[in-house]
Order: sequence, then C-alpha cells, then structure tokens
Amino acid sequence: MKNPPSYGVTSVDHALQLAVILQVEGPLTVSEAARRIGVARSSAHRLLSTLVYRDFAVQDEDRSYRVGPVLEIAAQAHSNVSALRAAALGPLRTLVDTVDETANLSIRTGRTARFVASVECAQALRVGSREGMVFPAHLVTGGLVMLAALTDEEVDALYAGAPASPSEERPDLDKLRDELRAVRRSGVALNLERSERGLVALGRGVTDSRGNTVAAVSVSLPSVRYEPERVRELATALATAAERIRAAL
Repeated sequence: MKNPPSYGVTSVDHALQLAVILQVEGPLTVSEAARRIGVARSSAHRLLSTLVYRDFAVQDEDRSYRVGPVLEIAAQAHSNVSALRAAALGPLRTLVDTVDETANLSIRTGRTARFVASVECAQALRVGSREGMVFPAHLVTGGLVMLAALTDEEVDALYAGAPASPSEERPDLDKLRDELRAVRRSGVALNLERSERGLVALGRGVTDSRGNTVAAVSVSLPSVRYEPERVRELATALATAAERIRAAL
C-alpha cells in the first residue's frame, strides 16, 4: 500500500515529475513543463536547470530539454509512450466529464505498472494525479488488467525471476491466478483499497489494432464515494474510453 508522505516537499515532487516526463515521453520546453506540473515558467526553468546540473536532463540547441545520461536507459520507449499518452488525453478528459472522478492511463513494464497520464476531476474530495507513479502490477487496477492479458504460464514465468530489490512485494500466485481469471471473464478489474488506503479504482484494458493489450484505463475515487451500484456505470464509461483511445492510436 502506497501513501503520500506527510513531509513531502513540493519542489522535489515537481522535479521528480519532470524527470519522469522526460524519461518516458521525450523532449520538453520550459512552457510545456510549466503547464504539465502547474507552476510558473520561472519555476519550471529553475527545476529543469537543476535536472541539467545533476545530469538528469540536457538542453538542446532549440532550448528544449531532453533526458540526460542518468535517465537515458529508457530513451527507446519515448515515442511509443508519447503517442499512447497523446491518444489518451482527450478520451480521459471525456471520461472525467462523464463520471466526475479522476481518470488514469497506465502501462506495464515487467512486474510494475506506471501511470503515464492522469486527469483529475473537479470535486473537492478527489483522488489526485498519479502520473509518473510506479506500483507493483498486482496491486493496482491497471496492472491487474494488463496481467490478465497474459496466460497463466506467462504470469508464472514473469514472477519466477529474482526480486528486483529486497523490498519488492511478491503476490501469492495461486490467489493472483484466480483474480486474473475473474478479470478475463468480466473485462474489468476492481481495486478496493488494495494499493492505497481510502482509494477505490476500476479499470479495463486498451488494445491496439491487432488486439494486443497495450495499456489500461481506469477511474479512481475516494472509498467514501464508492457504491457497488456504480460499477456498471463506470464499466460502461471505461469501455467507451478504451475504444476511443484504441481508435486514436
């Protein structure tokens, strides 16, 4: 379960958000950076300059910023993630307008799920943006949806490898297989405070033109606002959003 630290420093959080954007999406101008994280251009410039100083970013001749030596490991994935995010933003905004809850897009990398786009709703009590955050795939809605696209044998092989770190959370594979079969039958995954206390999420897969699951779209809401009767409404809205993203890819 992941909860935001009570001692979080806003400037650090903004710098980390920019580092993630550069890593998974590619070049960024100061104006774009300011818009993405909601700060003034002067603040965005200072943050980017600090990332350059620490080799997390470099500045090109056109004055845009791109991933630096520290983050270049993910450079080859930029174009795909950027195109996926661009295709999803419009449908995500429409999804938020429809259900009045926060909407997200996530991708899976191995045993983890990364949120690559997030659109918050306008309600005072809402789930905040998860963009850039990484969770164990088996703990979040989008991760479960994408794991369900694998066969049982592929899931076994995925978790047969050594832990990425001593702190990596590993699932009970028998329980996980049962959960993934249920996701395959229904087409949606439900997260009842599984990843974060006070948060409920529902998600479904996004496929490409060949039918491959390439991402997951989800809706997140405070648990105090969740009612089982809303599942059908949310599932229908998610299906529409997933189809619109597929068509836009």
